[in-house]
Amino acid sequence: MSDFKDRVAIVTGASAGIGLSCARMLAEGGAIVVVNARRAGRLDELVEIDHQRVKAVAGDAAEPEVIEVMLEAAKKAAGREADLVIANAGRGLRGSPLDSEEAEWEEVLRINTLAAARLMRAAIHRMFAEVGDYQGPPKQPRDVVVLGSTVGRNLSPFSSFYGAAKAAVHMMAEAMRREAGPKGVRVTTIEPGVVASEFQSAAGYDPKAFGEFMESMAPVLTPDDVARAILFGCSQPAGVHLSEMMLRPTRQAYP
Repeated sequence: MSDFKDRVAIVTGASAGIGLSCARMLAEGGAIVVVNARRAGRLDELVEIDHQRVKAVAGDAAEPEVIEVMLEAAKKAAGREADLVIANAGRGLRGSPLDSEEAEWEEVLRINTLAAARLMRAAIHRMFAEVGDYQGPPKQPRDVVVLGSTVGRNLSPFSSFYGAAKAAVHMMAEAMRREAGPKGVRVTTIEPGVVASEFQSAAGYDPKAFGEFMESMAPVLTPDDVARAILFGCSQPAGVHLSEMMLRPTRQAYP
């Protein structure tokens, strides 16, 4: 893994899965890392890596007050703004717009789309403030990464309402990229395929049917696979931007 000792990072959804892997790799690579999740106890193992460099901010990643605390915690720990922000917090939902649980819709959109939008916007504005009026080639990497999904681009047979929330994330990230890129801020969309994690059970997928689907393309991705791709993109020179990355298990034909 690349050396991240000069980076100041924020990772949401860091208590499990992709977020946990990203946070752990960044911390082990020497970054200052602010980790966020609702489950405060799950963040303890990350803080144990280095109490000086890893700071926990427990709370709802969609709440503006929590986002502000995260950004301020990074600035306080490093003496400057975060320059590597990973908007990873999210959740799934089984079903289509016709048969999914309507009572879950607002929460799916809130945590997958609105939480990402709020964090990305707040982080980018702070990065702009540090850049100031400078208009030349970027002097250092500044990254804002958001988790999309293959099902935000290709219709899912299991979770098309969730896919719609991720499609909105893709469009939002591209809109932000077009404004932020000329000012030296890289906005990157990561679109994983099937990843083995807590995600499937929390989304309410049928264990048998989805288990068979996963087995048909085994081995599926692990959270570490996705984290390595994210950090590979963030480790590029400041003038190089891998703006979109789609990762699939080699045997995943669809979606």
